Amino acid sequence: MPTELEELVGLIIDRNPQVRLLAAEHLVPYSISQPNIFKSDNLTPVHNLKLLIKDLPIPTEPNANLLSMLLANLAKSDSLKTILHKKQAPPDELKSDDMVVNQLVDIFVKEAAYNKHADFDHLSYLFADLTKHAELRHHFVRRQDYDGVIPITKLKVFTEHKSNIRRKGVASTIKNVAFDVPSHPHFISEEHIDILPYILLPIIGSEEYDLDETMAMLPDLQLLPPDKQRDSDPNIIQTHVETLLLLSTTREARDRMREVKVYPIIRETHARVQDEGVQDACERLVQVLMRDEEDEKPASRVEDLGEVREGEQDVGNDDDDDDQILEV
Repeated sequence: MPTELEELVGLIIDRNPQVRLLAAEHLVPYSISQPNIFKSDNLTPVHNLKLLIKDLPIPTEPNANLLSMLLANLAKSDSLKTILHKKQAPPDELKSDDMVVNQLVDIFVKEAAYNKHADFDHLSYLFADLTKHAELRHHFVRRQDYDGVIPITKLKVFTEHKSNIRRKGVASTIKNVAFDVPSHPHFISEEHIDILPYILLPIIGSEEYDLDETMAMLPDLQLLPPDKQRDSDPNIIQTHVETLLLLSTTREARDRMREVKVYPIIRETHARVQDEGVQDACERLVQVLMRDEEDEKPASRVEDLGEVREGEQDVGNDDDDDDQILEV
């Protein structure tokens, strides 16, 4: 005969949703003390537990943040890239299309407005890991039919968000998507992705610049408040500088960065952020921006800067003489 505990495990598939809820709540302590009760019959109890997430409407799911973390962890496996082809009907409240990846982006944008129990910050880590894959990069820079918006432009507005998790994940996602070199003209185009102000704003601080430098900068960077602070996380600053280095692969982007005075911003960042990774990234970008075009080696910048997996620090280094440090 089954034990009382085994009977309790069986109740997680009871027809009555209240019985299922009570059974799950009482089983929580046993997931640590007696985990084998969930492994019987080829892990059938685990399968049944997974089905319980359908018992609550998605907009009111109290564990949405935990589920976001779970998705982000699952993305460490390359197999999750198949999410690009996953489709399901979107909730009416979301006003998205039937692609799951688009629904996740739209949930991330809505934050607590979609679910008062969650901020969905960890979805940014999911996006960062997904965009290690070329097909996901392509998706994030392609205008979507259902709303006419390029997905990465929905994320770029969070580069100065109060959440360190959200800022870090978004910065890593932008960097990974920047490996899609054919899309670089769209990255710097004001009519398309227009990424430069969203990368430079977290990098710039309250320092003053020469008038001619200030007037040539992007409009969003010209009238900053005197208490403007650069991002407090040096890893995020480094990621943004490395994104600029990736974008410098094309002559068009290099010329644009010189035109809008990116160099003075990087110069001041190098002087004020006492972090080895930030300073190395700044020095490498300065070499590119200040170097004669005849000496450029564009391909090396893409090869040196690997995609970011959240939780990993990514600093591209190279022993080639052309990439040695210059005085800034």
